[in-house]
This record gives sequence, C-alpha cells and structure tokens, in this order.
Amino acid sequence: MDLFSLAAEEHSQGKLLADRMRPVTLQEYIGQEHIVGPGKLLRRAIEADQVSSILLYGPPGTGKTTLAHIISRATQGEFVKLNAVDATVKDVRDVIEQAKNNKELYGRKTILFLDEVHRFNTSRQDALLPAVEQGIIVFIGATTENPFHHVNGALLSRSTLFELHALTHEHSLAALRRALTDRDRGLGFMPLEAADEALEHIARMAGGDIRRALNALELAALTTPPDVDGVVRVTLEVAEESIRRPTVKADESTQYDVLSAFHKSIRGSSDAALFWFLYAVERLGMDPMTFLRRLIVACSEDIGLANPQAMVQAVTAMDAYHKIGWPESKYVIAQAILFAAESPKSNAIPSAIAQVMGAFDAIGEASVPHHLRDAHYKGAEKLGHVGYKYPHLYPGHYVDQEYLPSKLSGTHFYVATEQGMEDKIRQNQERRRKNTVPKQP
Repeated sequence: MDLFSLAAEEHSQGKLLADRMRPVTLQEYIGQEHIVGPGKLLRRAIEADQVSSILLYGPPGTGKTTLAHIISRATQGEFVKLNAVDATVKDVRDVIEQAKNNKELYGRKTILFLDEVHRFNTSRQDALLPAVEQGIIVFIGATTENPFHHVNGALLSRSTLFELHALTHEHSLAALRRALTDRDRGLGFMPLEAADEALEHIARMAGGDIRRALNALELAALTTPPDVDGVVRVTLEVAEESIRRPTVKADESTQYDVLSAFHKSIRGSSDAALFWFLYAVERLGMDPMTFLRRLIVACSEDIGLANPQAMVQAVTAMDAYHKIGWPESKYVIAQAILFAAESPKSNAIPSAIAQVMGAFDAIGEASVPHHLRDAHYKGAEKLGHVGYKYPHLYPGHYVDQEYLPSKLSGTHFYVATEQGMEDKIRQNQERRRKNTVPKQP
C-alpha cells in the first residue's frame, strides 16, 4: 500500500488532518504567545510540571484543548479528561476518589481537564470544588463563554484565568504550510501543490480556526484529481469550493460584548457604531430592537440636551422599524445611529440623576416648602401654604424662589455643559444663579 492509499485509509477511519497535526509540544503550538511564549508563566509551569488549577477562556479554535493535551504529555501525573456536556456528578466523584488513591498510595497528582466547563451546572461544579480546595486534583477548565458568567465564583477564585485570543489568518497560514511539508502526520507525502492565493483564501475564511483551515485543505487535497503529471494542484477555485464563510456563534457573552461595544462607540466613533450594529444584526442574528433600545438610552445618557434631536431621530427609527420591518428600516436606523454618534456629547443628565439619588441618603425625608404646597382649598393660608411666586408674572418668565427642600437650599444637580445646544442652557443657568435666592416666609 502506497503512502497516498495509507492517507486515504486513515481519512476513511476518521483520522482527519487536523487531528494528525495537533501539536504535541509547546514548540509546535501556534499562537497565544502572550501566555505560552518564552519565559511566560504558563509555559514555565508546563515545562516544570507545576501547573496549578487554571481556566482557559477563548473563542473556538484558539487551542484550548490542544494546550490541555500538551500539558497531559508533559506531566508525570495522572491526566483525566471529561466533557461537561455528558459528565455527571458520579463521574466527577469517581475521578476524585481515584485521585485520592493516586495521591495517598503513589504520591502522584491527578489533573482533571474539563472541556466546555460552562456547560457544567452548579451542582456538578460544587461537587468538584472541595477536591480543588484540598489539592486532591489539579483542575483545568476550558470554556468559550465568559467564565465570570458561567463558572462558580469559588472555583474561579481558586483557578488562574488565562484568556486565549482569537488566532489570525497568519496563524492558520502557518499551520497550513506546516501540514503541506509534514510527511509523517501531514500531506507532505502527496504529490501536492497549493497556490499561495488558495492558502490565503482558506486561512482568511477559516476566521482564525486552525482546525477548520486544515479540514478545508484536506478536503481540497483528497477530492481534487491529479493533473496529467500526477500532481494534485489546489487552486483558488478549488479552495473556494472547499471552505465557506463561517457561521458566527452569537452566545450570550458575545451579545453582551457587542452591545457594549456599540454603546461605547456611539460616544466616540460613528464608523464603529455602525459596524457593530450591522455586524450584530447581519452576522450574529441579533434583534435590531436590542440596539434601538440602547440607542435611545444613549441619546439621553451621552448626548442629552447637547442635541435633543438625537432622541427624536432614535425614537423615529424605532417607530420605522415597527412599521416597515427589516431590512427596509436599516437605512433609517443607520441614520439615527450616525446622527447620535456625530452629535455633541454631554453626560450632564446621568450626572444630575446620580447627584439627586445621592441626596436622598444625605437628607433623609424631604419636606416640601410651604409655598410650594397645594393651596387649592380653604384654610391653606392658615397652614402657611402661601408665598408662591408665579414666574409668568415676572420679566423673562422667571423669578428667584426656593424650589428644593430647605436642607438642600442652594444645591445644583444639573450643571449644563458647553456642548452644542446645552451651552445656551448653561448661559441661562449662569444668569439665573447670579442672584441670591430670597428666603421664603
């Protein structure tokens, strides 16, 4: 049997290129230089076989499971793998019991790798916690979800969190080229040529997922007939047929992150605000209403009276979405987003709200000044509910008088900024505040 036939046999048995090319040492590991680069903490711990409980958090295809397998090959201890999708409390307790025996009888440590730990419910995480606390097992968890949302706080506090970053197309390209030249585990035994533009296309379309890139290369290599000279040539056209644009996963953490990026971008970049909105709706399948609600909030929280028309635009966009739906309302919503992002900004409204809320605790009960109380009944004057000055009877339709509880006399909560239309409000405030507020009877 020739090498090509052997590769075909391994492929038919489910031994995919991505599995054969999985790195087995840190020297082969691609990416995540910030945690496993030379001299980095995790690399030193792996090389010294001193890995403590850790959590590996990052997008799919960033090397979390691969890193765990590297640790398994480097350790002298027992390495056990469980998948949180189907592992039970009994499975966890069995591992813990075996770990106790390993430690007491042989002095060997046990490393438990729990893949997709975010799928481990609270009761199963609780079963694991005492063994981690007592040092019976070394826990390694891998998750694509924000661990602060899905992992028991006590378990999280006893583990060192390492965040893995999304890999770039350059990382995928490096893995593809390695696979092409590796004769033992890769495709180096084949009479195979891959055009640079084909490799570039696969790497970019894989979106940083090396497994996906390698699977696409293998599909292209094993399904493309050789030319008359016996060489299999992977062209751009072949590559385009072998990999499609990935479906982006919109988990709960991702949705919160994108919504946060959208709101923050409204404060500083119309380009980014529009990008995150369309990315969320068109690529992640999120509901446009989620962003319209956030936009309306931002129009008060971050723009306010500096440009009150931003609120009008946002509410109108929401109304348009309700009436004409998606995608027709895309243009109206984009207009409102851009109008808000390009508007002068002011946070005077949330600042005023915070000041008022803080005043509640400072003064306790608030007593309404007598001259502001309801006087539309007989006997109001006898109770002292008099002295209110009707502003429209005075020049400029304004008159100085106390409107706040006496304990807050002279306090200013809303301080207008110099931004946009709010500057006129600020000037008006300054004119009014030049006069001393007369004491009321």
